[in-house]
Amino acid sequence: MKIGVVGAGFVGATAAYALLMQGIGRKIVLVDLNKERAQAEADDLYHAVPFASPLEIIAGDYDALAGASVVILAAGVNSASPEETRLELLGRNAEVFKEVVPAVLKAAPNTLLLVATNPVDIMTHLTARYAAEAGVPAGRVIGSGTTLDTARFRALLGRKVGVDSQHVHAYVVGEHGDSEVLTWSNVTVGGISLNEFVAHRDMVLGDVERAEIDEQVRMAAPRIIKGKRATYYGIGSALARIVNVMLHDQRAIMTVCTPHDEIAGVNDVTASLPHLIGGQGVIDSFPLKLQPNEQDALHNSVTIIKRYIEKL
Repeated sequence: MKIGVVGAGFVGATAAYALLMQGIGRKIVLVDLNKERAQAEADDLYHAVPFASPLEIIAGDYDALAGASVVILAAGVNSASPEETRLELLGRNAEVFKEVVPAVLKAAPNTLLLVATNPVDIMTHLTARYAAEAGVPAGRVIGSGTTLDTARFRALLGRKVGVDSQHVHAYVVGEHGDSEVLTWSNVTVGGISLNEFVAHRDMVLGDVERAEIDEQVRMAAPRIIKGKRATYYGIGSALARIVNVMLHDQRAIMTVCTPHDEIAGVNDVTASLPHLIGGQGVIDSFPLKLQPNEQDALHNSVTIIKRYIEKL
């Protein structure tokens, strides 16, 4: 099974490393405008093969993506200056994707597209539009969305209540960004509601403790970027997990983003919800039963995404 990675920067290369270390796929192809960078990353990764899994890792042009089951889109440009607005940066990345998406689909018309480039909700929406011109249904275009945010939520909550995070079910929905929504009303631990679990364990998890977790989840990326200028280990691992689910049709429920006709009263928008994903991409979505304040927050979050889509 071949996996393509377009964009061999921090996120793309780290995703390839996560795929290698977990033995996902059989061949990884790195494609980048900077061919020297792509070749260097491919060589460095390939030298780790004896310590990991027997994968083939190469660098190539778009034609090397032929037959790829999944292609991760991690390409994009960085901010040109501190004065550049988010919309200006979005416009430049939109132009990049306008070239990249058709080139990928020309080489691999049956592939699944997994978008990692930020702002991921808007870039996924644009990718779906460009892909539609090639006859690709929206369900085959998936963004990493709030997959990592959901993992952060579960990890921090699990630590707080003293339970392995794999037994915590909690979702972050909406925008992958400042307006994302932590759906506290839907949290379960070991199959029972969070409130029941906390009461049973005689714990305190009030507004103050919840606000601390909310802030830690919401501000995780800015803190990491301040300390080391970029985030890539978490998202690289999240991308590898999504790829594994799709390659093996595992039918997992994950908070990826994909285009929707309507979310929280906002039409034609892309945002994260719990989605069932498998070998053909998005199979179904599951709108959550939220408390009124959470529903209002989701509407606000999705509205922010919609405004940028309209401006573009």
